Amino acid sequence: MPNRDAPLDDAALRLCQELGYSFADRGLLLDALTHRSFKNEHPEAHCDDNERLEFLGDAVVGLVVTSLLFVQFLDADEGELTRRRADLVSERGLAEVAEAIGVGEAMRLGKGEERSGGRTKPRLLSSALEACVGAVYSDGGVEAAFAAAQRIFEPRLHTSAPGHRDAKSLAQEWAQAHLGGTPSYRLLESEGPDHAREFTVAIELQGEQIATGSGRTKLEAEQTAARAALDAWKGGPAVGREDRSS
Repeated sequence: MPNRDAPLDDAALRLCQELGYSFADRGLLLDALTHRSFKNEHPEAHCDDNERLEFLGDAVVGLVVTSLLFVQFLDADEGELTRRRADLVSERGLAEVAEAIGVGEAMRLGKGEERSGGRTKPRLLSSALEACVGAVYSDGGVEAAFAAAQRIFEPRLHTSAPGHRDAKSLAQEWAQAHLGGTPSYRLLESEGPDHAREFTVAIELQGEQIATGSGRTKLEAEQTAARAALDAWKGGPAVGREDRSS
């Protein structure tokens, strides 16, 4: 584990602000942000990767989200609460929260993961987010961990609709079924300061730009673009392979 007084870079300090928590042992946060690829490439850092803290944080996040849903949705039955919780703590749901609070920018990755876009990979983002919550628990106890998790999850409770299907999944299914291809996403621009950045993304199919979308995270922008593409495909002029074959 890094020294408890180890310095934090700007991205890690901003993450602390998003969590609403100041670490007594900053080494715990650094461990939570360390992917095993970084640990393997930097033995001189004497750090741990985030896998054990992820294990701990997974349990804390599950408890906090369950408690919040139980209090917020008094008329919901067990089935609805279970579906909402599954949506919030899914890899996609956790990754969206992680990207929104800047976990990706703060992660410590090996060169290979860095080159392959590890800072935006949902699996790495979701794991690091859970590890950060685990680090808060280890550093400050259950009350601190509950407060931090509540701070980042509570604003998203009402987006966890039963039977919710995210736009990216629906767009992929539609394109594969009706247009014979799988859409891809391309970052067009990123504007604004770090704390209020806005991303614009294009959704493309078979080399053609279908629509664009904006959001304060890349994942949010991709979801917006996917919804716009679905609207175009279902209600607008035909695009893609079917259009070219007519």
